Amino acid sequence: QVQLVESGGGLVQAGGSLRLSCSASGSSSSINVMGWYRQTPGKLRELVATITSGGRTNYADSVKGRFTISRDNAKNTVYLQMNSLKPEDTGVYYCWSPPGWSQGTQVTVSS
Repeated sequence: QVQLVESGGGLVQAGGSLRLSCSASGSSSSINVMGWYRQTPGKLRELVATITSGGRTNYADSVKGRFTISRDNAKNTVYLQMNSLKPEDTGVYYCWSPPGWSQGTQVTVSS
């Protein structure tokens, strides 16, 4: 079973940047897809970005041009660089690698 441990997150002013990291362990095989989702109170968890082991990426329209997902396959680690943050980016961010989720980290963007 894959364990996902993330780091990063915190409080930042609008226009600022944050970087999230997530390392996967416990898998005896290579991990194909990894990604990030986020959730705000009262809303469903939504896709932020995903990336395959081959580097194919997919972004939510709301973050295109501002967020960049990347990964280090040798370390089974995925990153999310978040620039030009907006208050509506506030939420709990979860790392995802099917079928598991990380514990989540809070990102708060103040206006």
